[in-house]
Amino acid sequence: MTFKLRQVIAVSLALTATTFGVSGCGRAEAGTLQGGRLALPVAGGTATVDTATLAVTARTGDGTPLVLSEAVEGGLGTPGPMTRTADGARWSYPAKGLEVTARSERGRLTVRIRADRDQSVSWPVTGTDRAASDVQVPRGAGLDIPVRDAFWNSGRGGLAGSTVDVGADLALPLWGYAMGGDARAGSGARHGVSYVTPTDIGTSLRFASEGGALRATAAHAFDAGEGTRDYEVSFALTDGDPVAPAADYRSYLAQRGQLGSLREKIARNPANGKLLGAFHAYVWGEARTAEGVERLRKSGVDRMWLGYDAGPAPMDAAAVRAARQAGYLVGPYDSFANGQDAKTADSPTSKWPGTVYPDFCVRKADGSAETGFAGRGCYLSSRAFEKAEPTAHHLAERTRAMTANGADSYFLDVDATGEVFRDHGAGHEMTKAGDRANRLARMGRLAKDFVLGSESAQPWANGVLAFDHGSGTPVADGLWALERDKETWGGYYPQDAPKNFFRPVTLPAELATAMYDPKYRVPLYETALHGSLVNVERWELSYDKLPAQKTTRALLAMLSNTPLNFVLDGPSLTKNGAELAALQRYFAPLHRAAGTERLTSFRWLTGDRSVQRTVFGDGTLTVTANFGSRAYEGLPGGCVDARLRGDERPRRLCPARVDS
Repeated sequence: MTFKLRQVIAVSLALTATTFGVSGCGRAEAGTLQGGRLALPVAGGTATVDTATLAVTARTGDGTPLVLSEAVEGGLGTPGPMTRTADGARWSYPAKGLEVTARSERGRLTVRIRADRDQSVSWPVTGTDRAASDVQVPRGAGLDIPVRDAFWNSGRGGLAGSTVDVGADLALPLWGYAMGGDARAGSGARHGVSYVTPTDIGTSLRFASEGGALRATAAHAFDAGEGTRDYEVSFALTDGDPVAPAADYRSYLAQRGQLGSLREKIARNPANGKLLGAFHAYVWGEARTAEGVERLRKSGVDRMWLGYDAGPAPMDAAAVRAARQAGYLVGPYDSFANGQDAKTADSPTSKWPGTVYPDFCVRKADGSAETGFAGRGCYLSSRAFEKAEPTAHHLAERTRAMTANGADSYFLDVDATGEVFRDHGAGHEMTKAGDRANRLARMGRLAKDFVLGSESAQPWANGVLAFDHGSGTPVADGLWALERDKETWGGYYPQDAPKNFFRPVTLPAELATAMYDPKYRVPLYETALHGSLVNVERWELSYDKLPAQKTTRALLAMLSNTPLNFVLDGPSLTKNGAELAALQRYFAPLHRAAGTERLTSFRWLTGDRSVQRTVFGDGTLTVTANFGSRAYEGLPGGCVDARLRGDERPRRLCPARVDS
């Protein structure tokens, strides 16, 4: 076991353990109070909260002082009397109508704020420690950004000067900082901090470049109508590892029984096991026929997930039967989110029986309908569906119709994303949290019978989903502008090979840097959720869509032990089938062995971050990727070595040299 692997496991175990003095009958009160400063024990040191301002500092076990947060922006007024508790203390800010509880909890500092009125509080204020070196942001798969990096401080990466909705725009409800040292193993003292905001609805994160360094300030909107009058932030000291905040969050989920297990999902529905080793593809034209599936099988592809749209020519029963006989998963794209007038609807998934449209439309406070995606119809209320389902069976009947061809998988668009709604519609009122609960309920029903996927899965859905398309992509805002340029990106035509799927595109240089420069990419999402579900890039970013990024994306996929996604029709089967088959044959044994394991270690092996290594499980799989142009210890640039436990020598892949 490597030093780094032992270190990561040790940190995880420390976070899982209960801090001495925090809880238990007969134990002394945790921490000390002196001059309005509450010091509490946490794993790796002591955290201190200034009760006058909510500034938070820490001292690590080796004596290093850290600034975890500056004072609340705008002040809080004079604090009320403090009451000690078994594991911390509570106090109030009468002028603001806020009550605060701070406690040591399973090795972390947990601060909870409750408001008695609608307002907003900007806190914690992070990244101000002069030793701060890197900020970790779960944009898609994850980023680690040097805080003084010129590209990201300029705003060209779409981060500095932006405010993101934690519950909607980030793949995980967290961020983190590393302080000092060097992330390469054994090269200097290094510390860090993880910030987890489980109350992500109503919470935002603002990034600013101050003094040439990136800082991040959270804000929470306390709103009685939205059900967000409570706000929680969990602080944890880390070793400064670039994926430490995600490892902390994984422990947080596991401790609360909120971490799903792909092994358990396979045990409940063995078809989920066919995800292991499978690439993903949306199929069109000949590729969605039995003959096309047979061509794919004969090329040597032994595992695939095949999806198709809900247009006029879905995969028929013969094609589905061929796919299942080949060992593939196959299923339709569907959406329960959009409703349109059946006479003019532009998609079969937007047509509903009776008066579902417009009766089920999400309503704003003024009674107007929440306009659907791209101005199409309206968003439909999950609460309206849940109330009607026991008698009307709208969703069950839709699912039966969509899978009458024998499909064993189902892709439900947007249900697991962060875009949720408050509904003011009479008889189906709901909060955003209620919308999540309704979506979880219906996804849970689908998951009993199908291998279920959704778009850009938020962690609150990890227990019901087997896979997602989207959380692997660190989307920068410039992507949406590019996709709206149909002359460049392509539109939804022709029917059997839409150009938005098949037309290759060159990303602008700044967008390519923000999304795919490997020196900024770190596997935060996989560190948190690998082994819980299978994560893939966005559907419109197939492997061949971005030719300039193919090698980088293949190396990132192998390093993260995540599938590539493709788009296939007859001509592309002829042109790219051999390349797909070669890549899938390399990936399949690695994913079958480690797809249900956790990602236990990530590290950079060179100072320029061009060579990176991951470990899955207790050494089940070790992957080394060289994104550079020069060889590293015999590994050529643009290549990846993977070693399964028991391998005498590594398995090598150089994606650019794969025969196509």
